[in-house]
Amino acid sequence: MATAISPNEMEQDEMVARFGALASRWRAETGVLSSSSARAMHPAYQQIIGMGPAVLPLLLRELERAEEGWFWALKPIAGEDPVPPEHRGKHSEMVRDWLQWGRNRGYID
Repeated sequence: MATAISPNEMEQDEMVARFGALASRWRAETGVLSSSSARAMHPAYQQIIGMGPAVLPLLLRELERAEEGWFWALKPIAGEDPVPPEHRGKHSEMVRDWLQWGRNRGYID
């Protein structure tokens, strides 16, 4: 007997697939850009931001995995910035701050 998939599971699967496709497109099309603002303004990146808070666990996992430039997306989606002034511009510390924020709020383990 086949197990039924709930609408919420289907929506989650669709969101994960959409995020993955957009993130892959963003990486492929911006990998050679040195400007973080140009990378953040890419249409795929902007669409990820438009996905809203539901995408926060995916962004945080990506940040944990690859430490890519997701900071521009995290701040407007989260509505806050856990990076203290003394960590700004220090990539590894900013990653740690965001990952701790995500753990504290239950977005990631």
